[in-house]
Amino acid sequence: MRLGSEKKMPPLPFENNGYSLVFWIAVAIWGAFEWFGAAQRRAHGDAQVRDRGSRYVLMLGLGVGLALDSALPWIFPGATIGWHRTLLFATGIALILLGIALRGYAIHVLGRYFTRLVAVHPDQTVVQSGPYRYIRHPAYSGTLVTVFGVGLTMTNWASLVAIMVCALLGYTYRVAVEERALREKIGPPYVDYMRRTRRFIPFVF
Repeated sequence: MRLGSEKKMPPLPFENNGYSLVFWIAVAIWGAFEWFGAAQRRAHGDAQVRDRGSRYVLMLGLGVGLALDSALPWIFPGATIGWHRTLLFATGIALILLGIALRGYAIHVLGRYFTRLVAVHPDQTVVQSGPYRYIRHPAYSGTLVTVFGVGLTMTNWASLVAIMVCALLGYTYRVAVEERALREKIGPPYVDYMRRTRRFIPFVF
């Protein structure tokens, strides 16, 4: 009976005011970072935009993922993760903040080459310092870590899978567009860099 009752329990952010406050503070920090931090960075005027609509594909993927993340616990209560829900929630919050920090660090290292759209500068070079030494898209990895954290806070398998699949679909297209633009602009140095690094997870993926 105890396990059955756990499966009918709503996600912690919607069950308890304390959890809800912590969750929304973490989400607000994420939103503030994106809109008032990274989102204020602009490409220099001489950068050539080659976005191919990837910004909108990415926004759609993240938006749909977040919507499903909130809705699916109510649609599939049987997919509730009943194992140490409080620990999973705390881990999720920690990952949200860790992902924000990683994204911020990656953007700082990228410097003036960071843009909201896929764009290349006339003097574009291969950045290989900091996290770029091991992965090609650490700023995107940071967001994926944050998204995974959001999924964990719902303590529901359906929510976790849905938000990660949607985010990965959006980033798969974004990365394909970005890497094509960089290969065309930089040429062999970037191709060699691609051979030596992974996209999101060092030595793995």
